[in-house]
Amino acid sequence: MQNQNQKKINIKIDEKVGEGVYSNLVVISHNQSEFIIDFARLLPGVPDAKILSRIIKTPQHAKQFMMSLKANIENYEKKFGEIASKANTDDNKSIGFTNNSK
Repeated sequence: MQNQNQKKINIKIDEKVGEGVYSNLVVISHNQSEFIIDFARLLPGVPDAKILSRIIKTPQHAKQFMMSLKANIENYEKKFGEIASKANTDDNKSIGFTNNSK
C-alpha cells in the first residue's frame, strides 16, 4: 500500500531545457559538503573540452542519484542487453569520464 502522506510533485520543464544537451565527458569532484558534476563535450581533433553544465549536489543527493542511475542502467540492460563499457577494454584512455577524488 502506498504511503498516504506521500505528496505528488508536479515537475515543469522549460522548452530550452527540455531540448537537452549532449555530453560525452563528465568530471566529478567533491569536498566534504558537496559533489560537483561537470558535463562537457569533447569534439574530435579539438584538445579543449567545453563545460556545458555544472550540477552541485549534497552527498546525500549524490548517493540517491547514483542509486537511481544504477537501477535505471540495470533496467535498461534487462530490456536491451548489456551496455559495452570502454573502461572494460585494454584501450582505456582517460577521455570520457574521470574521477578527480584522488
